[in-house]
Amino acid sequence: MSTIAAISTAPGIGGIGIVRMSGEECFKVLEKIFKAKNPEDIENIKGYTIKYGNIIDPETNKNVDEVLVSYFKKPKSYTTENMCEISSHGGIIVLKKILELCLKSGARMAEPGEFTKLAFLNGRIDLSQVESIIDIINAKTDKELKASMNQLEGNLSRSLGKIKNQILDLLVQIEASIDYPEYDVEEVTEENARKSLKEIEDNIKNLYKTFENGKIVKEGIKVAIIGRPNSGKSSLLNTILNKDRAIVTEIEGTTRDTIEEFVSIKGIPFKIIDTAGIRDADNEVEIIRNK
Repeated sequence: MSTIAAISTAPGIGGIGIVRMSGEECFKVLEKIFKAKNPEDIENIKGYTIKYGNIIDPETNKNVDEVLVSYFKKPKSYTTENMCEISSHGGIIVLKKILELCLKSGARMAEPGEFTKLAFLNGRIDLSQVESIIDIINAKTDKELKASMNQLEGNLSRSLGKIKNQILDLLVQIEASIDYPEYDVEEVTEENARKSLKEIEDNIKNLYKTFENGKIVKEGIKVAIIGRPNSGKSSLLNTILNKDRAIVTEIEGTTRDTIEEFVSIKGIPFKIIDTAGIRDADNEVEIIRNK
């Protein structure tokens, strides 16, 4: 497997930026560009250790930036492979330069989402946990974050696993009683089978009921404010948001296009949509809008 590298922090200027590498040779790549203040053989560096030093350009031997490097040794890492994270200053130029040096030293550019893909392929997380990671990143409310964390911790996987095991146990019992009637195997009666199936069905229904609640927590509720011109729609939006988001005037037709904003009410995200007033248009702009 090749060693991959990528900038893991969002684009822009910040105090800290991170370049991440993962792969069997990631520490060898790192050695070519990182000069620790207290050098130590990689075999003696424990996982979850941070080393202070400088990233250098091997071609010029000049310092690029002052950094902290975090070491994660397999299998105790996000991808279960050897990993390192280079924490530098957050300027986009310095981050791109460090990434460029990683690539020149033997790593390749990671594909979008490849670190999480490796975590899945290497068995560290399952598909429901993969989905929860992007939900955590995109969470708009505390409730959505909590629900996503529960999924990442494996609550959904355990519920699905329980139902799967119930089905397999019943299937094994039925097959054993059919294939090996001569052995001392407890016979599965129709009544017992129906009882087990009813329990499985109830568990599936209970799990399904959580889907609608989860969907609301994740996607929110869309609420459109509609009415005639100058009936207070934009004023209501501004009051809900507690800021002047929409222009409010005495002139009819001030709001020409929809204005959409998210607001959290008791942990539930609401997408509030302020619409134009409902009336027969009498000017060219509103006629175009109504088409």
